[in-house]
Amino acid sequence: MEKITVYQKPTCTTCRQVYAALKESGVNFDAVNYYTDPISKSKLKELLKKMGMKAAELLRGKEDVYKKLKLAEKQDKLSDDEIVDLMVKYPDLIQRPIVEKGAKAVLARPAERIKEFLS
Repeated sequence: MEKITVYQKPTCTTCRQVYAALKESGVNFDAVNYYTDPISKSKLKELLKKMGMKAAELLRGKEDVYKKLKLAEKQDKLSDDEIVDLMVKYPDLIQRPIVEKGAKAVLARPAERIKEFLS
């Protein structure tokens, strides 16, 4: 079975739910706290491709940094590359948790979305 990797913030409620679900199911996985072990630009672009998402869809609009940078007004004018650069610089902008397994990845919000990796 391919290894599962969870990109998370350990204090996030949804991340803790996904972590618990994986532990309960006895699945072997790696948990990456992307605040202490940042996701590189190339890895973030790879995850977006695996999720079939545009960078703007992965933005957390409720974060202070999102408001401070006025991304609500700017995001339509920014390229995917520019948004990815911002997410690498400000990890609070990244929706979480992201769960990766082989050629697939999913934004596990809500936490139940993890089930597709457990079957």
